Amino acid sequence: MGRRIIGAAFLTLDGVMQSPGGIEEDFTGEFDQGGWVFKLGDEGLGETLGPLFSGDYGLLLGRRTYDIFAAYWPYVGDADGGLGIAFTNADKYVLTKGDQPLEWENRHRLRGIEDVAALKDTDGPDLVIQGSSTLYPALLEAGLLDELTTMTFPVLLGKGKRLFGEGTPVRMLEVAEHRITDKGTVITKYLPAGSLPPYPDDAPGQSTSEREAVRQRLMKSGRW
Repeated sequence: MGRRIIGAAFLTLDGVMQSPGGIEEDFTGEFDQGGWVFKLGDEGLGETLGPLFSGDYGLLLGRRTYDIFAAYWPYVGDADGGLGIAFTNADKYVLTKGDQPLEWENRHRLRGIEDVAALKDTDGPDLVIQGSSTLYPALLEAGLLDELTTMTFPVLLGKGKRLFGEGTPVRMLEVAEHRITDKGTVITKYLPAGSLPPYPDDAPGQSTSEREAVRQRLMKSGRW
């Protein structure tokens, strides 16, 4: 029967997902707005996060998100609603090409997207992605992502790591569910929906004016 791979991401309106939880969680790239989720606060997220981390699940993580988690969650005990204990007990699958030690209970090293595909075909609980923006392009390209929930806050940060970065393939997504919290966070569940359709034959045609021809030449020459 296999497993589902489910992504869940905190986002700003301009697509930033970097360091949502802690001030010094990830300040690479001179990012100085760490902990922005808690700066804003939204109790309405509980309706989405509660079911996501109830029952059995595994965590599918990139190496940097694993490092962040491994340096925090094993040390909080039963604080934060017991999430530290739950994450410690959960199987953690870390996609990394490096050989650095992965020192946390129940962790497993995955070398590449082929390993993720093989894991997905096994029986077991769903795999939940937290953070780990680098995973999404490869998962989408390989058709391995089953579901994505974004929690988009009404804030702009201007810079930071984006959910869909370099290498993201052209894909359609279907909105399966959506709601808006009292604080204006837009929570949307997406399902993969295949490739982008071709440009329709009955769409408006391109201008044939000489001015448009000049503009096209300038674009091609990099002078527009």
